[in-house]
Amino acid sequence: MQQLDQSQKQDLIDFAIDQGFDVARVTLADFGPLPGERLDAFLAKGFHGDMDWLEARQSWRRNPANLWEGAKSALVVGLNYGPDADPRALAEQPDFGIVSVYARGKDYHDIVKKRLKRIARHMVQAYGGDVKVFVDTAPVMEKPLAAAAGIGWQGKHTNLLSREFGSWLFLGVVLSTLEIEPDPPEKGGCGSCTACLDACPTDAFVAPYQLEATKCISYLSIETRLHIPREYRAAMGNRIYGCDDCLAACPWNKYARKSSEMALAAKETLSAPRLDMLVQLTDTEFRQFFAGTPVKRLGRNRFVRNVLVALGNTGNSDYIKDVEPLLADISEQVRLAAVWASGRLLGKQSFSQLYKKYYLAEADEQVRIEWNLSKEDLDNEQT
Repeated sequence: MQQLDQSQKQDLIDFAIDQGFDVARVTLADFGPLPGERLDAFLAKGFHGDMDWLEARQSWRRNPANLWEGAKSALVVGLNYGPDADPRALAEQPDFGIVSVYARGKDYHDIVKKRLKRIARHMVQAYGGDVKVFVDTAPVMEKPLAAAAGIGWQGKHTNLLSREFGSWLFLGVVLSTLEIEPDPPEKGGCGSCTACLDACPTDAFVAPYQLEATKCISYLSIETRLHIPREYRAAMGNRIYGCDDCLAACPWNKYARKSSEMALAAKETLSAPRLDMLVQLTDTEFRQFFAGTPVKRLGRNRFVRNVLVALGNTGNSDYIKDVEPLLADISEQVRLAAVWASGRLLGKQSFSQLYKKYYLAEADEQVRIEWNLSKEDLDNEQT
């Protein structure tokens, strides 16, 4: 088995940094049983909701050594995507939608993967062995690997924290059959701080280091293919794609710095997009507007569902002109969200007029239930 000496290892780290990454460190490909045990407990409790892809590759995901028996080392890299302002500031402007910081620019999967492939080719050419590259679409738990490599530690919000970059790192991994001396793990920690847990709008943390993903706004607005449960809609506010609240609340961010990666710079149209514009997007317009960004993968129907929830949360009845046409949308997800938004924007009498106009024509049972629940809410407000 080929082993890299210290000079070769440093050359590899330097090469990774030259490719545009902000940090690069090495750990063993086998990170032991603890991360896998935590994954098993998370899945057993059903905290993953309808993210069935987590179960589909569970045995591989438990440990990189299970995914690839020949792997000996893992080169873990981080790309800083630190924002230039607190992403929570827009929550005070309900007419605008909040898109998570990571999704406001070019899709990081494309950026990170291209650079990982260049590193992988360099490793094979310079040192031999075999390699495989992974971004977060593969069954590899990058955060435990990054913690083991000393890039940071997993905070109470379950995300990686860095002394140098705070909450804002994209991670990538190159597994290799080469033996490379591992770096020591990071000794940082969160102490008694609970800022991230306290900041969560939906109380998705059942305990420190334990996230019930089905309550998380990132899950609700991105991952779930179902209707957003009624009990979480109001708490979503104007967050229409993801949520950065627990990340932004972390005190370690005082050491973070703005990303210098131009490809990750927020598009002006995504920094503060108007909800009344977004809700009108057709499928073609949606794909054009979000071309090259992670948001495009969500699809128009689920995205407009999110925007309708945000419009409902404005409480501004002027937006009913934008919402009403969607009560007859082809998508039941959109129609259901439009019903809920209408109930939040209108009084009992105006909503009853819409009810008479659209309810009998509605064929979907869940949408009909939403009509009745919204009507009941307004009836109760009058008593």
